[in-house]
This record gives sequence, structure tokens and C-alpha cells, in this order.
Amino acid sequence: MIELSGVFMAMTFVVFAIYGVFAALMRDHVVTRPQIMAWLRRTFAAAFLLLGIRLALTEH
Repeated sequence: MIELSGVFMAMTFVVFAIYGVFAALMRDHVVTRPQIMAWLRRTFAAAFLLLGIRLALTEH
């Protein structure tokens, strides 16, 4: 059982390390492009606006 736990921990570490490298590459890809950043800002602004409208219209 200890061996299986060690294998699970090692596999989890490898998966999260690969995920971290991929996330760092994507961050560099997105941050260096002003047009993508502008669209991200607009998307987040629209999402917060819609959430605010939805909250304002709820009856409680």
C-alpha cells in the first residue's frame, strides 16, 4: 500500500508540474498580446455587469 501511495504522489506531482509549465506558457502568450488582454478585460467586465444586474433583479 505504501508503494501505491508513493506512485500516486509521484504521478500527481508530474501532472501538476506539467500543468504549471503549460499555465506559465499560456500566461506569457496572453500577457504579451494587448488585443487579447483587452478582450479579457471586456469579457470580465461584461460578466460582472451581468452578475450585478442579476443580483439587482433578484427578489428577496
